[in-house]
Amino acid sequence: MSRSPDDLATAVTAGDSLALARAISLIEEGSPRGEALLGALYSRTGQASVIGITGPPGVGKSTLVSRLIAAFRAQDRSLGVVAVDPSSAFSGGAILGDRIRMQEHALDEGVFIRSMASRGQFGGLSRASRDAVDLIAASGRDPILVETVGVGQDEVDIVRAADTVLVVLTPGQGDDIQAIKAGLLEIADIFVINKTDQPGADRLASDLEGMLALGERTAWTPPILKTTAIDGGGVTDLVASIARHGAHLKEGDRLAERRRVGLQARFQEILRERLLERLMAGGVADGDLAGLERRVGERAIDPYTAARGIIDRMSAGRPDGTVLDHLGVAVRSVQDRVALYRDILGLDLTSVEEVEGEKVRVAMLPAGRTRIELVEPLSDDSTVARFIERRGEGIHHICFEVADLDAAMKRFGDAGLVPAGETGRPGTEGSRIAFIHPKGTGGILIELRETDDE
Repeated sequence: MSRSPDDLATAVTAGDSLALARAISLIEEGSPRGEALLGALYSRTGQASVIGITGPPGVGKSTLVSRLIAAFRAQDRSLGVVAVDPSSAFSGGAILGDRIRMQEHALDEGVFIRSMASRGQFGGLSRASRDAVDLIAASGRDPILVETVGVGQDEVDIVRAADTVLVVLTPGQGDDIQAIKAGLLEIADIFVINKTDQPGADRLASDLEGMLALGERTAWTPPILKTTAIDGGGVTDLVASIARHGAHLKEGDRLAERRRVGLQARFQEILRERLLERLMAGGVADGDLAGLERRVGERAIDPYTAARGIIDRMSAGRPDGTVLDHLGVAVRSVQDRVALYRDILGLDLTSVEEVEGEKVRVAMLPAGRTRIELVEPLSDDSTVARFIERRGEGIHHICFEVADLDAAMKRFGDAGLVPAGETGRPGTEGSRIAFIHPKGTGGILIELRETDDE
């Protein structure tokens, strides 16, 4: 029997490893329950230190992580590990090599290890991996080690997810430093030269020192440490260096700023993903999309024109870019009614304007993309005054913003609907407006508003 979201959240915060594993699985599945769970636990995140371990394949990252786990457990710290493995070409799942290499800690209740697929992310981290870090943090584990897949220069996403980034290299790469420094090396907070029992460690350290000397001076200079992960050599010094970098971040607002930048990038990534999902769900048939992809592949059409064609097609159902602008509410007194919307609903009163031609005073309160407009009559012979006299206070009209007022009015006219009053008369904020008579709209007065975007 599955747990309710509330029960699962409670179990995660209590440190229940099985509940945490289930929560991460929901996130990996893209389940709405997983997103809701993350939302419920999000306020409990941000307390744990996140340590990223990255570097080219074959440098011994997983073995080094295993040594770091042992070192932190020796400090009696409960920790989490997210080991990002390459995705299987067949199933899309993680190959689980990292979990195999860390199996010596599998029975330790103070260690939670989760292998996750990279999902083809060239930056080294999938969105689910970053969500998993939040869930582990909510469970009270600290620190959290994140080992990335090891794809080379492009693997820079970790800098947006981790507080401290370890870039692990091995001897024999000295000639390649110039080739990879523009990407991977510039994200390092600490350089780790692993496998120092092999020849070339001193040369690699010298190359790194030279690179750092040529770089811009900053408040933190990445130290260069040597380890032999196979037997734990140098790991104690590495743990101490991680602690020093953590203390450095806590000076002033460095840690908060680093996390703010990372969360901003994460938010924008999710937003782009959701906007694309919404766009694709809006009516683009798979066949149409496949056809455009084929034409781009054949170079019969360029990618920008193909994308623009999809967006134009999605907009075709909204002539001239029609959007809901505001809801007009007739009130006897703006001063008497504004408190409901401002003080109780929490909307901001942005402006109050008198529209001389309509003989009204208008208070504007944005509510997301749309807004509420409280409309107060300034004369007994105004249409709003007559409305209130007949029906009392209430919704007076619905306003849509249109790109071309004249074209919109022609469509209404072609449909047999008639205007109420003069078309194109002045409205608020320098706009042109027109009204459609309620007798043809089911009793609703519709306002059309054209704004000058220049």
